[in-house]
Amino acid sequence: MSELIHQCMTKGVIAEGDQLQHGPNWLLARRGKLKLYQDRLECGNWRIEYRDVKKATLYAVRQYVIVIPIPGYVLKVETEDQTYYFGLNASKYWKKELPFPVERQKGRLRFSLFSVVVRLIFLGYIVYLLWWMFFYFTQRH
Repeated sequence: MSELIHQCMTKGVIAEGDQLQHGPNWLLARRGKLKLYQDRLECGNWRIEYRDVKKATLYAVRQYVIVIPIPGYVLKVETEDQTYYFGLNASKYWKKELPFPVERQKGRLRFSLFSVVVRLIFLGYIVYLLWWMFFYFTQRH
């Protein structure tokens, strides 16, 4: 049995193509603990042996909440069969040497069309609520 080295909360997806973007895959992402052992990664019932990893890339990213940049990481793990993406907090652990070979890059989170549409609908709803509250309270006096 391999020793647990590190664990942290994550959002994970199995997906094709570039997932360094806000989009529907991340809305439905698996949420849980990413566990790093001496010989494997685990997240729920996903088990990725390091010997099966073709390539691992750790992207340093910034996610913006309104205008406040929040640092984090996206770990992309490619195996013969699937590509896994894990969204990670900006823990100091990820700056250290990892138990598997990893390429480090700066990444940029983009907005998918889906994400832009959802944000515009949300913004429109907030503007409508503010407009409704303004007229409701000004008409009562």
